Amino acid sequence: MKLTDMRQVLAARGIQLTKSLGQNFLHDANQLRRIVAAAELSRTDKVLEIGPGMGPLTELLIAQAGEVLAIEKDARLVELLKERFKVGPASRLSPPANGPAGTPVLHLLHADALDYLKRNARDWSEWKLVANLPYSVASPILVELAQAARGPQRMVATLQIEVAKRLLAQPGTPDYGLLTLLVQLGYEPRGWFKIPAGCFFPEPDVDSACICLVRREPPLLGRAQRVTFSRLVKRSFSQRRKMMLKLLKEDWPEPQLAREFERLKLSPRIRAEAVSLEQFASLARNLHEADRT
Repeated sequence: MKLTDMRQVLAARGIQLTKSLGQNFLHDANQLRRIVAAAELSRTDKVLEIGPGMGPLTELLIAQAGEVLAIEKDARLVELLKERFKVGPASRLSPPANGPAGTPVLHLLHADALDYLKRNARDWSEWKLVANLPYSVASPILVELAQAARGPQRMVATLQIEVAKRLLAQPGTPDYGLLTLLVQLGYEPRGWFKIPAGCFFPEPDVDSACICLVRREPPLLGRAQRVTFSRLVKRSFSQRRKMMLKLLKEDWPEPQLAREFERLKLSPRIRAEAVSLEQFASLARNLHEADRT
């Protein structure tokens, strides 16, 4: 769908886009193809798309994947998508008569994606997220999926470039923080590329980036240990400029923390921003085991 097509369809339907919903639609064909290429799709793949908007990415996904679940919050766009992709009452896209074998089925869901993910603790382990995420909810959606019991095997997401930098960040850098750790615990960054504002309609005030995250196999921590990890990093970054050991004393005994810091060769005066993912994971693992005894 070209930019001129988007303008014409919106004008014909009298649809005015809502800034609060993060409605900035990617129309650049080259960038859309790069996103799909990063997902490495095949006919056996199941894809979750959040915020399909007018469907330019959806069109490419249903051409390459085996199944697509698209979640759209705006009822006006849901109706537009139903008409464009001929989605029937059962929310399915019937294979065209001249389509290839295995032409995918499109499931179109009218819902708030973040609410849906929180309410439906389903198994996403055989799915891939491929989406131009609404800016306002991009971070919580990625955290929700990254912390799911069975998260997607791959997440390819377009979001604000500032958020992408936080997802890619390394210890000791300004962008390194809570979001970095909550996502990187389960997912390894595998590359990214910048998308200029001019590739969207309407143009956002910031540049964007597409980032590819691949699920870690095997995981660094077990399910119960991940709960301790989340508690640990949230407390550690609750006051970024304070020494981490002092903050953690709110939740764990100081002698226990001192032993663990010494074991990991962490200074008692260290701040959370200088502690690596692996060190946080090791600390969480030992604190969890100590809590059980």
